[in-house]
Amino acid sequence: MLSYGRNRDVDLGVFLLRVGFGFSMLIFHGYGKLVGGPERWAKVGGALQTFGIDFYPVFWGFMAAFAEFFCSAFIIAGIFFMPATFLLTVNMIVAVLFHLYLPEESSAAGWQGASNAIEYLFVYIVLMITGPGRYKINLG
Repeated sequence: MLSYGRNRDVDLGVFLLRVGFGFSMLIFHGYGKLVGGPERWAKVGGALQTFGIDFYPVFWGFMAAFAEFFCSAFIIAGIFFMPATFLLTVNMIVAVLFHLYLPEESSAAGWQGASNAIEYLFVYIVLMITGPGRYKINLG
């Protein structure tokens, strides 16, 4: 019988979760936003108009790109873990709400459209609770 309560099993599981979701977010979401530059950042940040935030769209778009790329890299490495998971959690809350507020005729609207962001949201919440585990880069 397997015992899932052993620390090394949990540490390995957390490590694999960090690496898998970290690379997925970094490559499929963060990289394109980051290299898209100010034009792409303005478009991403402009999505906050849904919530009445219509100032500094380039800044907000860059922050989303930063979180999705650099915070994902931090999560993979297991460094700056709490700030990284927090920023990505907030980012995913905004993404979920954005999809829920899209017009119904949009293919990305509603719960189905928000499903990917919801999955990431719960992973980041779990990682905030568990911490990075044993397998991480030690900075000091």
